[in-house]
Amino acid sequence: MKALNQLEVWFVTGSQHLYGQKTLDEVVEHSREIVTALNEASELPVKVICKATGTGSSEIHQMCKDANCAENCIGIITWMHTFSPAKMWIHGLKELNKPLLHLHTQYNKEIPWDDIDMDFMNLNQSAHGDREFGHMTARMRLNRKVVVGHWQDAKVLSQIARWTRVAAGWADSQDMLIIRFGDQMNNVAVTDGDKVEAERVFGYHVDYSPIAELVAVQNEVSDKEVSDLLKVYELHYDLADNCKEGGRDRKQVANAARIEIALRRFLEDKGAKAFTTNFDDLEGIDQLPGLACQRLMADGYGFGAEGDWKTAALCRTVWYMGQGLPNGCSFLEDYTLNFDGENSSILQAHMLEVCPLIANHKPKLEVHPLGIGGKNDPARLVFTSKTGPGVAVTVVDMGSRFRMIINAVDCIASKALPKLPVASALWIPQPNFEVGAKAWILAGGTHHTSFSYDLSVEDLLDFAEIAGVEALVIDKDTTISAFKKELQWNDLYYHLAKGI
Repeated sequence: MKALNQLEVWFVTGSQHLYGQKTLDEVVEHSREIVTALNEASELPVKVICKATGTGSSEIHQMCKDANCAENCIGIITWMHTFSPAKMWIHGLKELNKPLLHLHTQYNKEIPWDDIDMDFMNLNQSAHGDREFGHMTARMRLNRKVVVGHWQDAKVLSQIARWTRVAAGWADSQDMLIIRFGDQMNNVAVTDGDKVEAERVFGYHVDYSPIAELVAVQNEVSDKEVSDLLKVYELHYDLADNCKEGGRDRKQVANAARIEIALRRFLEDKGAKAFTTNFDDLEGIDQLPGLACQRLMADGYGFGAEGDWKTAALCRTVWYMGQGLPNGCSFLEDYTLNFDGENSSILQAHMLEVCPLIANHKPKLEVHPLGIGGKNDPARLVFTSKTGPGVAVTVVDMGSRFRMIINAVDCIASKALPKLPVASALWIPQPNFEVGAKAWILAGGTHHTSFSYDLSVEDLLDFAEIAGVEALVIDKDTTISAFKKELQWNDLYYHLAKGI
């Protein structure tokens, strides 16, 4: 896996030869200064590369083709320092298949009122140069991010930094292999979808692997490897008494470790970035691989339960975009409801598989009966989540298109669950439980979600725009009447404007 600091975005400045070589030299100098500032900004996770100034159709075309072929290039930032006639961008933009950010800025922050002259005006023409470029990208109906403000402003730097994370997530999804052990849970609709269209739109490739293939790898795992991993567990988690060496369920912890080693090895050998499991297909596996799924998610593997490959892919993308950010992400499921008036909330959990990156305390490793799947008692990490704002996101197949649904949520403190030993979160969907849950259901949202404390609604909207898919937001401003109208307008758009 490529770390974010191995990736790069190209900074391309637009100008033309009308103003003479001196002006072009200053354009280059200013561009390099801006790029240096971007690279020095602590929040920018990728490198910014200053490319040649675009002054003609052929060189712009070649630059876009080069970006397409550059393995580490995840996108392009454009800025029109002077007036750059936009017709010369057409051929390049037609071929560009990497994400595009249009930065509307200016080298100088303020107008030099006493000294401004025509030479200054010839050089600093972003005010209308960027509008010329914006007209062409609008006419070409290009999906792009527009950031407006001075390049030294913290808000602008933050917006660019977050977009680069989104672009990195998009690049990572383009060759995403998702392994499914077993099929969908029988007769479940929302977790399935068109895998051919998903590969065309998102880059996801979904392969089925019989559980017997994983069992074969598991049977080759040595006792020494298991022993070494048990020491890792003891270092990172609090172990329940029955899980400690000599405890009644120590063997179940060891079996869980064997499954984790096998699953990790299998995914690495396949080059997979995400996977799904199904408790209906565990022949040859001692227990539902809860602990393995939890730990693999923490290391960046996407996960979806019951064959939910779309959520598995999205979990990987959410993790990839949030690398280095402090609060974590996870696969979650709407588990059960708590009606409490204005504080009504939803308990988020699953049978076992919740990522420890969102834990608000050191997880405890426990073994308990599960009551489903017909296997031996599984090991799992038990914890409650951090409190604070976050986002829950899902992708559903609407038949004619994919729809991304994004809900801003507020995680609140959860009470103890002494008879439900699972990892969990408790949240209130914005704007409140009644409206948030109703809007989610009206939109056809899943019961599984990818959740993040670190990403924002805007980040996920940017991802949906790069992908060119429908996106719906449920947040503090949502009303049911307006949301219903948005659903109707979107249906009209996709059936008429898109011709589907």
